Amino acid sequence: MDVTHADPTHVLQSVFGYETFRPYQEPVVQRLVDGGDALVLMPTGGGKSLCYQIPAMVRDGPGIVVSPLISLMQDQVDALQQVGVKAAVLNSSLGRKEREAVEHRLTAGELDLCYVAPERATRDRFKTLLSRARPSLLAIDEAHCISQWGHDFRPEYLALADLRGDFAQIPCIAVTATADPPTQRVVLDRLGMTDEDRFVAGFDRPNIRYVVEPKGNRPRQQLHEFIEREHPGQNGIVYCLSRNGVETTADWLTDHGHTAVPYHAGLSDHKRSEHQDRFLREDGLIVVATVAFGMGIDKPDVRFVAHLDVPKTLEAYYQETGRAGRDGRPATAWMAYRRGDVVRMRQLIDDSAENDEHRWTQRHKLNALLGYCEAPDCRRKVLLNYFGEDMGGDTCGNCDNCLRPPDTWEGTTAAQKALSCIARTGQRFGSGHVTDVLLGKDTEKIQRHDHDTVSTYGIGADRSKAEWRSVLRQLVAKGMVEVDVMGYGALTLTEDCRPVLKGRETVAFRDGAAASASPNTTKTATDDPLPADGPERELFEALRERRTQIATDQEVPPYVIFNDKTLRAMVEHRPQSKSDFRALHGVGDVKLERYGRQFLDTIREHT
Repeated sequence: MDVTHADPTHVLQSVFGYETFRPYQEPVVQRLVDGGDALVLMPTGGGKSLCYQIPAMVRDGPGIVVSPLISLMQDQVDALQQVGVKAAVLNSSLGRKEREAVEHRLTAGELDLCYVAPERATRDRFKTLLSRARPSLLAIDEAHCISQWGHDFRPEYLALADLRGDFAQIPCIAVTATADPPTQRVVLDRLGMTDEDRFVAGFDRPNIRYVVEPKGNRPRQQLHEFIEREHPGQNGIVYCLSRNGVETTADWLTDHGHTAVPYHAGLSDHKRSEHQDRFLREDGLIVVATVAFGMGIDKPDVRFVAHLDVPKTLEAYYQETGRAGRDGRPATAWMAYRRGDVVRMRQLIDDSAENDEHRWTQRHKLNALLGYCEAPDCRRKVLLNYFGEDMGGDTCGNCDNCLRPPDTWEGTTAAQKALSCIARTGQRFGSGHVTDVLLGKDTEKIQRHDHDTVSTYGIGADRSKAEWRSVLRQLVAKGMVEVDVMGYGALTLTEDCRPVLKGRETVAFRDGAAASASPNTTKTATDDPLPADGPERELFEALRERRTQIATDQEVPPYVIFNDKTLRAMVEHRPQSKSDFRALHGVGDVKLERYGRQFLDTIREHT
């Protein structure tokens, strides 16, 4: 399907089967079509891919998409080919003849999109190919990997700045769902972009319920009870810190009636590929994994993401939980939190840090995550605040703290002491030093800076070091204090702290800084909109069976044929003709011709 120079909205409707653009998609698409650049921050499932796929199809030449995971490129290409887009991968999974065939199509102008790994994209040979192919744009997926301030820095991404410079005449788009303000700044600078090129669509995923439970002595039993209560028989991901934790948890869940498989870097390539393929193609499967699993996973109907161990950063947590509910339907992000686990995480950071600067960065990002776990405030508000976004209220009504407010203690005086100490020491020091000043410690650093003479020296001796560390973390979570990650973790005050310092507002801290118990939830939050039985359910299951059959024959995940949202639209509208079928969400011209008759036959059989 050739849509070169076509109107982007026409491409959206005729190729992808969507009536209108989502918020922020249209201005980004138009900017690229017009030859401009863009850094795009959208939540997982927000439609980032269309922002570069449509311009690549409309502009002359192939779009080059740099993606970090070879294992998932083919799934993205499969989905594009389903709607008639000429797409291919160029990576180490191809044999010599296959690679040469793709290279020929690339330089011959026979591709709309070509997906490539960063290691290959920066080689001189590939740059020569691009010079002959005259690409329409350069798209960099998971762009936060460019920044050492990000949670998932990858050195091979640094060379993309040179690639960008070599092809500065074509538009460049960098997309990510997880980048705090310092990370955004580095990405802009390294890719030669300005603030005008930044498009932030927001980080909120309102369909996800955030829950943090205190981690008891039997965390796997807690996980089992959560799954049975909220998501029995549904797709999910469980993250564990170690490979051994992954293996034992997967076995434990299997022994307790769940269908679960492990995924970690210690498994063979064949076994990892097998388990990933099962997850993409099967229903009701739980993958228990280390952080090696998940980036780029497009499976729309993951109903829960659980953490049995705390992740290293809020960015990692946000990215991992964002793999739930990509279809927009209710999902849950569940985490078991125990402060003792943090000691192990800090040790991992210290052991793996490349230098002191990296160690400082990761430690303070971990502190931000702990502040999220300990805060008595709305989880969503804390999370969005970290990414520089204002939720526009104090409660979301869809997290454990909002559904069941935790016990708190009146902490206005403690907050004033901590805020004043940050101010009196010049807003140039991290939480460790500020805590030492509050406690009246006699350290070399305090002596060197004469901080034993400031008015806040020793005013916090009534509380322990751990309590003050928690107070400072919760003040960060509340947005009253910021951590200057690029300035070695210095704590700085924000305007939000002023009413507290002046005594016009009070502050409450979580009692004991422990996570709340699991909220009393009801199944309505995750209910399927279709009835459990009856004609509608029968039709839906028949449509799913038809979809599975087609997907199996083509060896692709079922959701690339049609996602559940489109199947539900079939149940709701009961189309009887091709024109009726074409009007459904997610049905473009190519899918109408390929699958319209088969699904219409199934609908007629059940009408």
